[in-house]
Amino acid sequence: MRHSIIRGVAAAGVLALATAALAACTSPSDDNGQLVAFGPQGDNGSLKDNAFTQLVEKKFDIDFDWQTTTYDGSVAGEKRQVSLASGDYPDVYFLVPWVDAFSRSEVLKYGQQGVLVPLEDLIDEYAPNLKKRFEEKPDWEQSVTAPDGHIYAITQFTECFHCTYPSKLWMNTTWLDKLGLEQPTTTEELREVLRAFKNDDPNGNGQADEVALSASASEPVINYFMNAFAYAPYGSPSSPPPMVMDDGKVQLSATSDGWRAGLQYIASLAEEGLIDTASFTQNGDALRALGDNADAEILGAAAVLHPYEIVTADSPDGRDKHYDAVAPVKGPDGTQYATYREQVSPLGMFALTNKSTEDERIKAIKLIDYLVTDEGDRLGAMGPEGDAWVPAEDGDVALDPELEPTFKPLTYDETSNASWRSMGQYWDSLEYRNSQVVPEDVYSPDGYERRLLEASQLYEPFAPDEDLLFPDGKLWPDPDTSAEIAELQTNIATYITQAQAEFATGQRDIDDDGAWQAYIDDLNGLGVERYLELQQKLYDAL
Repeated sequence: MRHSIIRGVAAAGVLALATAALAACTSPSDDNGQLVAFGPQGDNGSLKDNAFTQLVEKKFDIDFDWQTTTYDGSVAGEKRQVSLASGDYPDVYFLVPWVDAFSRSEVLKYGQQGVLVPLEDLIDEYAPNLKKRFEEKPDWEQSVTAPDGHIYAITQFTECFHCTYPSKLWMNTTWLDKLGLEQPTTTEELREVLRAFKNDDPNGNGQADEVALSASASEPVINYFMNAFAYAPYGSPSSPPPMVMDDGKVQLSATSDGWRAGLQYIASLAEEGLIDTASFTQNGDALRALGDNADAEILGAAAVLHPYEIVTADSPDGRDKHYDAVAPVKGPDGTQYATYREQVSPLGMFALTNKSTEDERIKAIKLIDYLVTDEGDRLGAMGPEGDAWVPAEDGDVALDPELEPTFKPLTYDETSNASWRSMGQYWDSLEYRNSQVVPEDVYSPDGYERRLLEASQLYEPFAPDEDLLFPDGKLWPDPDTSAEIAELQTNIATYITQAQAEFATGQRDIDDDGAWQAYIDDLNGLGVERYLELQQKLYDAL
């Protein structure tokens, strides 16, 4: 399986922070013939000694001088920002979308300041494979091209099908069978199933230790349930507030009647103890601890992207095979959506700075051009042939049986230092991804990708119409208002996340008209009208 599957005294403090953060990185050298590169480094070995690093150093005559950070998003993002703020930044950034990638505001800011250099001429002359990919997927080229016509950073193009529908519900079907229940298809059937999980001792140990449903704060539990009442856009702790389009107008869905009805339903489940209230605060490790509980199998369901987030693969008692996806349930008025996630990332992974020489820029863009080939992706993101993958053989069946099989992933070695993993994954089209050979046993670790594909096929029919989707990933900021938008967005999104958790857990009464109006008044006080006005201008400029 591929795993791919965030003045004055104050100035003195910033300077101290910059010094401390840079001390943890390798300092860039002054014209020493090396390509000074910034990138995250895992605990499986150094980027300097990485087998793929050594391969591309030889292939493109590059001598890397690495500034390294970690895969902890807050730490890595801070170090990247400090490197730029201090002026002591590298020749090139190799970043990871979910760790420390550039936002569009940063790409435009540093590009127009001249810190990040335009890439389009280099691509035209030295990157024929990347140009071909742009022709194959014009949305990708559109995504990386700033309003001024320049390309300052390369983003990731991934058509990971199961990632397209991130807000899934995975349910313990072994418990369903034991209790003589069917998978729920409506919100009320879901309530009855969760009641049985909580009250009817499905693990058979005679104790009331079952957790009917849980989640983690990084994947909002609200989304799956909300989709039975109002469309819930993809969200994470760092995402914009939930917005939709209504006849070309940007709307905040979190103040709609449907959104309130969804919160009323969720609160009613939490009041009965059918949703673990820790879902709004706990991290992924705490959620996994529930699924892996040693004394007994206690987790009935979880709202997550994939089941290995809640239980370890190849569990000794086989519980990793017990969870199957539940299709979106239908709400009281027939509403039935699946949260949709755009396939083109707006986050910049690769960028060259004005400290790089012309020769260094040519070598670096040739490396990126290699990474978007099938060979480059397999070696860069997966690892060497024979260790991480093998070519397809006669009789092999691709993930999509209508495609010609091309390669077969092997068991993933978490300790290997042979590839760049996510830092090397720029190209992952649906055709390329679905041509991999995957066993038909969906419950085996090697067949996991097929399990996720089949689960996502349950969600695909309920994707929203395109005219409902707010195209956040396609919008470029206006430099004159980007700081204002960023501040408004942070304040509004943070307040909505907090208030929704309080409504869901009973700290605020969602049935109280006064409490709901106070929530709306608070949002208005935070500048919702101005925020929507600014977003509308960006949308109209598309």
